[in-house]
Amino acid sequence: MRAAIATKKPDIVIPILRNLLTDIPGIRVGHAEDERAATGVTAIVFDAPLVVAVDVRGGGPGTRETDLLEPARTVERIDAIALSGGSAFGLDAASGVQAYLREIGRGYAVGTARVPLVPGAILFDLLNGGDKDWGRYPPYRELGHAAAARAGADFALGSVGAGLGATTVNFKGGIGSASSITDANFTVAALAAVNAAGSAVVGDGPWFWAAPYEQNGEFGGHGFPATVPARALAARTKGAPRQNTTLVVVATDAALSKAQARHLAVMAQDGLARAIQPVHTPLDGDVVFAAATGQRAVANLPFDLTAIGTAAAHVVARAVARGVFEATALDFPQSLPGYRRKF
Repeated sequence: MRAAIATKKPDIVIPILRNLLTDIPGIRVGHAEDERAATGVTAIVFDAPLVVAVDVRGGGPGTRETDLLEPARTVERIDAIALSGGSAFGLDAASGVQAYLREIGRGYAVGTARVPLVPGAILFDLLNGGDKDWGRYPPYRELGHAAAARAGADFALGSVGAGLGATTVNFKGGIGSASSITDANFTVAALAAVNAAGSAVVGDGPWFWAAPYEQNGEFGGHGFPATVPARALAARTKGAPRQNTTLVVVATDAALSKAQARHLAVMAQDGLARAIQPVHTPLDGDVVFAAATGQRAVANLPFDLTAIGTAAAHVVARAVARGVFEATALDFPQSLPGYRRKF
């Protein structure tokens, strides 16, 4: 359980944040990795089915069951989200998460049957130096099961889970997370698996593009340069398509419909634009899932949703920077350095 302090209004409790996606009650996160293959899975498991929507950008997305999340679709709520390395092979991760949920009796009821609903998305990490000669079947189904079984309120950042094999153009990428509270006391949080074609830092650093949104020195406190070098504004990316993609899950405790959650996902995409240069390229397949737990009523639409979406963009930007800041280099020749190894 998370600690809390009471406000002047006795019916409202403001959480003390740990700067994690799991600052939203009812959401748990787990990781599983294959160190030899330098790849992994991150499972976001909901204690009860939640309203979730999605927004997909970039030219090379890889997703599973995201059609379910369109506002017009019949199913209103889902059980979990699977984020995975492995490119298209990693889509198997959702099957492992689904298997775990079925074992514990979760799922959409269809007569006597139960079908856990687990959309997923993947990033490309097949050329990072790990041994991908895994035989007939890739490891992602079992990794998905293990990640879901380990899901909890506490989880690691950096080179773990779906971020184990992630990279950017100049530094190792990884898992980042951040959270905040709006003026109306809605909690908003994000998790990002950062594997962008572009860069999270201005030039070669140490400044992060997300520096204006940093809280409490969470990614080094280096601030922003007085003048942005012209070379930092150039379209500097990895050398080939389909080697990229940043995956995000943003969540709030607000009560939102699927259509409102979809708008939240659209606004949250702006966080990627504030944290990565360039972003949403033909080389990327950026995906933002938006989940709403419904614990707090939204009394003043569209203004509350605007504030929640603004906060979502901020926490996404911060989560991206933290993913790079916390990442460590892979133990392979010619692996990209971890940010903190240099700075």
